[in-house]
Amino acid sequence: MLTRDRAGDIFDRIKGFSSADEVEVLFSGGRFALTRFANNIIHQNVEDENHVVSVRTTFDKRTARATTNKFDDDSLRRVVESSEALAKVQHPDPDLLPMPDSREAAKTGELPIPTRHFEQTAAITPQLRAESVKKIVEVARNHQLVTAGIFSSSESVDGIFNSRGLSQWHAQTLAEVSITMLGADSSGWQKANSPDVTNLDPPHMAEVAAKKAIDSAHAAEIPAGKYTVILEPSAALDIVGFMFWDYSGMAILDQRSFLTGRIGSKLFGENITIWDDVGHPLQNGTPFDGEGMRRLRLPLVENGVVKRVVYARATAERMKRSEYKDKAGPIEPTGHGFPLPNEMGEMPLNLVFAAPQSPQNLAEMIASTERGVLVTRLWYIREVDPYEKIVTGMTRDGTFLVENGRIKEGVRNFRFNESLIHMLSNVEAMSVPQRSSGEESFDMVVPAMKIRDFNFTEVTKF
Repeated sequence: MLTRDRAGDIFDRIKGFSSADEVEVLFSGGRFALTRFANNIIHQNVEDENHVVSVRTTFDKRTARATTNKFDDDSLRRVVESSEALAKVQHPDPDLLPMPDSREAAKTGELPIPTRHFEQTAAITPQLRAESVKKIVEVARNHQLVTAGIFSSSESVDGIFNSRGLSQWHAQTLAEVSITMLGADSSGWQKANSPDVTNLDPPHMAEVAAKKAIDSAHAAEIPAGKYTVILEPSAALDIVGFMFWDYSGMAILDQRSFLTGRIGSKLFGENITIWDDVGHPLQNGTPFDGEGMRRLRLPLVENGVVKRVVYARATAERMKRSEYKDKAGPIEPTGHGFPLPNEMGEMPLNLVFAAPQSPQNLAEMIASTERGVLVTRLWYIREVDPYEKIVTGMTRDGTFLVENGRIKEGVRNFRFNESLIHMLSNVEAMSVPQRSSGEESFDMVVPAMKIRDFNFTEVTKF
């Protein structure tokens, strides 16, 4: 694994090869291993270790980047030459700021970050993953099902150094398990990840996925329409994730955010409060952004009111000079920028839903529902209307009819068309938020949600 000390040595060599006004080097990479299984057998095991340096140079408002994964002097000299040659032919960028020094980077604050590197996760072997897969397969066979999925593990580093004295470094581990259980005409699914592998319980996940496949067999068909819907956390995560690209100063400047003209307005229900909080104990990821700025803990939504969006350094400066500055909320660099150069600006990546005052677990939500639909997960989600944030997609891997406070039977899957503004204004109950994983969005700390009048538009054939 690449260490901070070795990265510092590589940066010093790169800086010595450069004649640019400023030099920035991003370090990323690590070890990644994956065991994949299908049809109740392991069919793939791969492991890769790779580290990359990405060199950005600037000359009088011109900047460009080049990358390499070779750290000998000749390779480092060539990547510096490539970056500089590209930078010199760029058009000047009037919004390009000098690289931040360590004092500016720290102005955004320094959140205490829990340990995200665990030796037991870094030490996972192919044999350990195989043993876990064996237990998953045993669950499938015990229930006369077929299983497929993955068990992956990684140890990674991210760092940034620049010629103005800034240096940031972060190391973390991650273990992830995804399980699909398949019956003759049904399926069930579970997925989870954690920096600490001891937080994962693959056999229990397999039992939950198997029960969903068994209970949803011979699915009935019920008509499309508006239903009370109970979204499990993974389903809630995947649908709400489609609105957070809009929580960006750049998106406001480009007039592509559904929050344009709405910051400070009550857009969602009173029970919706959302933070971006890289320091939350259930979150993961680097505590600094693509320029090395420390990430702020920010309230994005409080009791349904949109409070603010996030900013990279240059975006904040542009916003202060723009016609939208008086309707953009607080304007300051928040430590959410992507590596430069980029066209996207920034995005909140560590989303945490606040716990409701009276949380309900899934069983309580089901018990309080006269007629509704329980959804395990959503997929193939696409945006239909960017301003009203209407998205479409489908349910899968465990969709159930709830009647008189009980799960009655599995039902065929639905296509939905739903506005996220409407949806988050109709949340009747939420569970305690938990770290959740999906397939359509990034990991969040999010609750299960009971939502009234969720709009199913079509019944699928499976």
